[in-house]
Amino acid sequence: MAASIGALKSSPSSNNCINERRNDSTRAVSSRNLSFSSSHLTGDKLMPISSLRSQGVRFNVRRSSLIVSPKAVSDSQNSQTCLDPDASRSVLGIILGGGAGTRLYPLTKKRAKPAVPLGANYRLIDIPVSNCLNSNISKIYVLTQFNSASLNRHLSRAYASNMGGYKNEGLVEVLAAQQSPENPDWFQGTADAVRQYLWLFEEHTVLEYLILAGDHLYRMDYEKFIQAHRETDADITVAALPMDEKRATAFGLMKIDEEGRIIEFAEKPQGEQLQAMKVDTTILGLDDKRAKEMPLVASMGIYVISKDVMLNLLRDKFPGANDFGSEVIPGATSLGMRVQAYLYDGYWEDIGTIEAFYNANLGITKKPVPDFSFYDRSAPIYTQPRYLPPSKMLDADVTDSVIGEGCVIKNCKIHHSVVGLRSCISEGAIIEDSLLMGADYYETDADRKLLAAKGSVPIGIGKNCHIKRAIIDKNARIGDNVEIINKDNVQEAARETDGYFIKSGIVTVIKDALIPSGIII
Repeated sequence: MAASIGALKSSPSSNNCINERRNDSTRAVSSRNLSFSSSHLTGDKLMPISSLRSQGVRFNVRRSSLIVSPKAVSDSQNSQTCLDPDASRSVLGIILGGGAGTRLYPLTKKRAKPAVPLGANYRLIDIPVSNCLNSNISKIYVLTQFNSASLNRHLSRAYASNMGGYKNEGLVEVLAAQQSPENPDWFQGTADAVRQYLWLFEEHTVLEYLILAGDHLYRMDYEKFIQAHRETDADITVAALPMDEKRATAFGLMKIDEEGRIIEFAEKPQGEQLQAMKVDTTILGLDDKRAKEMPLVASMGIYVISKDVMLNLLRDKFPGANDFGSEVIPGATSLGMRVQAYLYDGYWEDIGTIEAFYNANLGITKKPVPDFSFYDRSAPIYTQPRYLPPSKMLDADVTDSVIGEGCVIKNCKIHHSVVGLRSCISEGAIIEDSLLMGADYYETDADRKLLAAKGSVPIGIGKNCHIKRAIIDKNARIGDNVEIINKDNVQEAARETDGYFIKSGIVTVIKDALIPSGIII
């Protein structure tokens, strides 16, 4: 397994944080002459304010003037996190599986978008789930609608039902779209998907819902995100990327005031509208130089929403709204709710297209520093245990590449490529700038002999093949002397009956496809 789930334990610093919270809570309570049980101090139980008010307890609540600091609104590596109550008990993670994934087709032909393989050993869903677990969030739901069988299987194998320990009642569970008398339609959008399962989410005694996307590649400490949400007394907090003018036209942009509060939204603005969205990004923690380079703020589609606010917005204020980014969040702003921006200034990629998926995978081979590293000890990426043997390379020339587990690579050349689980590459093959997803299973010697007798092709890459700038999906059978090099420099082509597509000049061989010997693509 790429990283052991059992390794998630409390660190000394987290214990100190808990002790500090208990001491601070005890002092604060005693100063008001109120008596609480120890369970309230540790966050085991949360009594609603309305219940306390009904018992005659008076609250003198005043919203103080907000002073925004980089620590409060950015993912600073130096900032300390001390959530009270802690995230494992007070936050529910909700990962949105996305739509049909038409832009990622044919990779989504037989699987949901979050189940698409990534980085030789992983799947896309492992990224947000691992970010949650590394952030002490152990209650996670994944909402999906299309081709969810492989995603469900992966999650059940990768993440135990008692995730986070018995006390925290951890879980990672897939919730597929379903029809009911109350909701006869399938999911109509991100907000509608969450609305249809509100009855389940509200059963959890949490303070906030963390809304995540299942098709993003990044590493983020959500505890800092949640801490900023609480410190700024926000109703909703939106994760934001600093953006230059060149890239900004492809994103939904946000305008903020001097306190980091979002006051305006614009979807993929151009010209004067783009210029009008410029802000002083030093407010969110960027230095002067970076702020000049990145004068715009884009939404990442990641939100922290207080529980009561979520229920109110989806059920009462906007019962017909289908999308968070274009309807619910702007609507909350128009109602006068406090909607804050939280700066994330790290690597982030939306895996929404074949080209983005290809670049994100090849980016992990970049040197000296990859775009995204799977080797971060402080925040590992988890996946299912497969118990595969080490990869075997026999007289192979491999440079600037990442090789997954259980591969058999014979006397071939591999450069600037990612080779997935159980890949078999035969003699004389040349693999360049390509992504091979590998196979779901090994074929036995008897299987291969039977295939040879029938004149068929075994799983893997045949002898003397040349593959360049291509994606080879799982269980593909590539015969001998095949060239997949986009010889005619075609940008777009749909050849599903022949076993491949071309998008943005990248050849994608379909899962389980057969490319006969001698074919040139």
